[in-house]
Amino acid sequence: MRDIVSCFSESSVIVSQSACTSYSHNACISPALIPSVRNAITSLYRTILSSQKQLLITVTWLQTHAGHALTIYFGTDGSPGTNPPASFKLNTSSLFLRKKKGSKPVESPSPSSPRIEVFWDLSNARFDASPEPTNSFYVVAVIDSEIGLILGDMSQEAALKRFKVGAAGGKFSLISRREHCSGNTIYSTRARFGGVGPVHDIVVRFVGENEGLKHPALLVYVDRKVEMRVKRLMWNFRGNQTIFIDGLLVDLMWDLHDWFFNSPGSGYAVFMFRTRSGLDSRLWLEEKLLPQKDEENNRGEFSLLIYAKGKEPM
Repeated sequence: MRDIVSCFSESSVIVSQSACTSYSHNACISPALIPSVRNAITSLYRTILSSQKQLLITVTWLQTHAGHALTIYFGTDGSPGTNPPASFKLNTSSLFLRKKKGSKPVESPSPSSPRIEVFWDLSNARFDASPEPTNSFYVVAVIDSEIGLILGDMSQEAALKRFKVGAAGGKFSLISRREHCSGNTIYSTRARFGGVGPVHDIVVRFVGENEGLKHPALLVYVDRKVEMRVKRLMWNFRGNQTIFIDGLLVDLMWDLHDWFFNSPGSGYAVFMFRTRSGLDSRLWLEEKLLPQKDEENNRGEFSLLIYAKGKEPM
């Protein structure tokens, strides 16, 4: 499968309370279907400091047999000549994180790299069957005496007071999110498109036609409303379609090639949502994970990608 860029969401969600037996724009989701399990979630953030210096921060939450692991990479735009990324790692299986609360300076890869310190409190974190906590936690990165990133329940105002970094604070925004899931039949997540507006429940579900899941169809729900239905997946295993969410054009792409034509369990199905900017009228199928330098081209863009590992829905 060709490499496609990243996807996001924020936390798992219960997607249904009752079952439906027919397809309609008000269709709901059968509670008999069990959502897949997320194994890893990677989010990409862009931080702009008061000096106008920009950093890309990659945050990965991983579910392991021993517990949960967190890795944070602090880098630039990846252009030639830039410094390698600084990294910060926590693992619940280590003695270091068994305290589940503390702070640690991040080792700088070069003298010109920014000074970074990470503060965290996971002592009361709730994970809700996800590698990423859903609430009751915080992870804060202080970069050159500015708040560079806040994850969890702490507000920026509270972080400024708590960590005594002064009135200045960097601006950070989520650019993309990628989720790795295992299982089949149903994949659920949440996402906010365009950086503002409501958070939407998103569900990708397979349903059987004729002879059950021997001839599966693909359904995509947004807030329990069917936005897309694809039949005959053996022929339509790869494609794209445009939907509207919050008044935005959102390109939805699916690629199920590995499920149908590789050995069972050897590949991923990929689902990708991406909003278009005001200047972009092209369907987006393949780009670099990193944002473009032109600020106008990035305004309002958001991408969400789901890697689903499991045997084909047949």
